[in-house]
Amino acid sequence: MYLSNLLNKFFRVAFLLTLFLNLNQCGLYKKTDAREVPVNAKERAQKNIEEGRSIKLFGKKGGSGTFEFASSNEMWRAAIDILDFVPLTSADYGGGIVITDWYSDSGEINESVKIMVQFLSNEIRADGLKVVVYDRLCENNNLNNCQTQTNQSSLSEEIKLAILKKASVYKNITLKKKAEEYRKKKPIKNKKVKSNNE
Repeated sequence: MYLSNLLNKFFRVAFLLTLFLNLNQCGLYKKTDAREVPVNAKERAQKNIEEGRSIKLFGKKGGSGTFEFASSNEMWRAAIDILDFVPLTSADYGGGIVITDWYSDSGEINESVKIMVQFLSNEIRADGLKVVVYDRLCENNNLNNCQTQTNQSSLSEEIKLAILKKASVYKNITLKKKAEEYRKKKPIKNKKVKSNNE
């Protein structure tokens, strides 16, 4: 009995000590000057992002403070736009995969396709994207008695090409917007344009 109480107290103290050390590494007890910390929560969050602050676990710093969201990735947006005719089963930006539900354009239950798009890179390149189309063939309108196989037609390559084309259009639009914003911030002053006659 005495030994179990002693072990119980030891584990409690060890747990509290470990918890204290981990919280101390997160910077919860770091002294700060109230004059340097913005009062407004939005300003404080913006300052943390600019400084690249994040949680430290065991002395390792987390993220850099810069994030890329799905709306800024042209390949992702293009894939979602191209596949908007079919319901999606899974769309995981973090995992880089989009999977559609079984779909049949003819309305037949016996034959349907499922499309899987896997992103291997954020760059708009043919090898940065993998598209697989699956066929499902069912017998006698029985969805419990179906065979699934990979579609061997050119459909996956057509979808891949359509996604790449749409992504390049989105990329061009983004680059044009960035160029316009840059020109507004830093307009060209007193620069003479040479004509072809000179």
